[in-house]
Amino acid sequence: MPNIYKDRILVVEDDADLALLVRDYLEKYDFNVDIISNGQQAAHLIVNTQPSLVILDVMLPGINGMDVCREVRAHYSGPILMLTALDDDMDQMLGLELGADDYIIKPVQPRLLLTRVRTLLRRVRVDDTRSLGQYTQPPQTLRIGVLDINMANRCVLLAGKPIDLTSAEYELLLLLAQDVGQVVERNTIVQELRGFDYDGLDRSIDRRISRLRNKLTLGDHPNIIKTVHGKGYQLCTVEA
Repeated sequence: MPNIYKDRILVVEDDADLALLVRDYLEKYDFNVDIISNGQQAAHLIVNTQPSLVILDVMLPGINGMDVCREVRAHYSGPILMLTALDDDMDQMLGLELGADDYIIKPVQPRLLLTRVRTLLRRVRVDDTRSLGQYTQPPQTLRIGVLDINMANRCVLLAGKPIDLTSAEYELLLLLAQDVGQVVERNTIVQELRGFDYDGLDRSIDRRISRLRNKLTLGDHPNIIKTVHGKGYQLCTVEA
């Protein structure tokens, strides 16, 4: 019998193999996952069942994912994560403008998908002002002192200067920024970004932290990211 207290995710995807891959992977991490392949049917299901999160493919039979997003947004306040095979900024921006919260470009990397899902669900829990029928587009930029993280175009500015980050560094920074001023445990970071528990030996996150910290050095404030020994890492607010 399914656990009704788990987060329920609806996967709207007409590629049966990909849909099953996503379902099986997310169910390993304690999510309840339903699959539907038709866009028109998906729109009705989203509004009627109000899943915790929707993973929505852009190219669908019936109506496409963009139209589904547009149709349901006035009646569904949960996060929508778009899947797109098109590496086109205009398509990604259009999805965000229609009410999508984030997007992933195919081929889907399961660990990255898991990270995005967890991040979106955590964001919803923090923002308790979202309610059915009263959806407002979430802010596209996180501003932390002189650090700006634009989630629409994944651009990071430090004191107005663009910072060139890899995708892995950006995901790490966004994870820390969600809990700015709080210590994020190393095990939590490994689970979120790598998809498995920290074994006490993996140093890849430490190396990623070091590279990110070096890129975020600002004048007299070299330690925007602090190491809390024996616990994890903390992103600090730095003013000009």
